[in-house]
Amino acid sequence: MKTEQQYFEESQSMQDYMEAMSQLKEQSFAIYESFALPKEDAFIEQLKNANVHMLAITEDWCGDAMINNPIIRKIAEAANVEVRTALRDADTDLIDRYLTNGGRAIPMYLILNAAGEVVATWGPRAPQLQQLVMDLRSTLPEKEDPSFEEAQKAVYEKMRAQYVEDAQLWDYVYESFKEKVAPAM
Repeated sequence: MKTEQQYFEESQSMQDYMEAMSQLKEQSFAIYESFALPKEDAFIEQLKNANVHMLAITEDWCGDAMINNPIIRKIAEAANVEVRTALRDADTDLIDRYLTNGGRAIPMYLILNAAGEVVATWGPRAPQLQQLVMDLRSTLPEKEDPSFEEAQKAVYEKMRAQYVEDAQLWDYVYESFKEKVAPAM
């Protein structure tokens, strides 16, 4: 069984991953180019001094990855922390170690120390985004309803648009990541 460090070593950088995206690339880069880290935040310095690296378990079709990856990339770049990406569907052994409520929810971020040990995890989404998703899903008809698929598609499109347009959501991602990771540093 491969270690998380081995997955990290075999994976491509977040930058290369984002450049090669075939889905949601434009939206991801819109967030990346617009998101600004808070000024005077000790977390970036803390992360910089922690001697860690990160592995993101992701896929480019995922709306949560679309919002989270650019923000995590900005954090990592500011802290000079290397981030690499492992594709969830290419090898499910890795994601199966980090299930969310029994499911293979992504993205999932593994923070590894210098020895390659996982010291913290974060994902798949900030609590405020989880609430947004639950609220939007609550508007859907029952799955058996003939209009379910079309309504679900519309909900996902609305969610992705909010993810790209609402900078407050980006701040929620940053703060949630910081709250989860900082105590492990």
